[in-house]
Amino acid sequence: MLGMNEIDREDFRNLLDEIGRTRMPFGKYGPKEHPPRGYPIYDLPVEYLTYFKERGFPKGRLGELMEWVWELKANGMDPIFDPIRQQNGGRSRFKPRRPTEWDFGE
Repeated sequence: MLGMNEIDREDFRNLLDEIGRTRMPFGKYGPKEHPPRGYPIYDLPVEYLTYFKERGFPKGRLGELMEWVWELKANGMDPIFDPIRQQNGGRSRFKPRRPTEWDFGE
């Protein structure tokens, strides 16, 4: 993975565009808890990303993108994702799924 000092402006724009389109495909931020596509990786909490940093990011492109997001957030650059958030209707909120049925024990 290229470091932040080794990437040119156009590549960085492309990287941010790809990050903006990528959603978590598994886990508590995946489609099961955040239907239909999962949580955007740019809004994942830094603590969650740090967990992966310490134990290893997923293999492949998803892991590379998550590592970039962690790097940017860990260096205080979270506002760089604000234009992506505005384009997508604001910051994603983590809300646990509500039950769709209730049993009142008639």
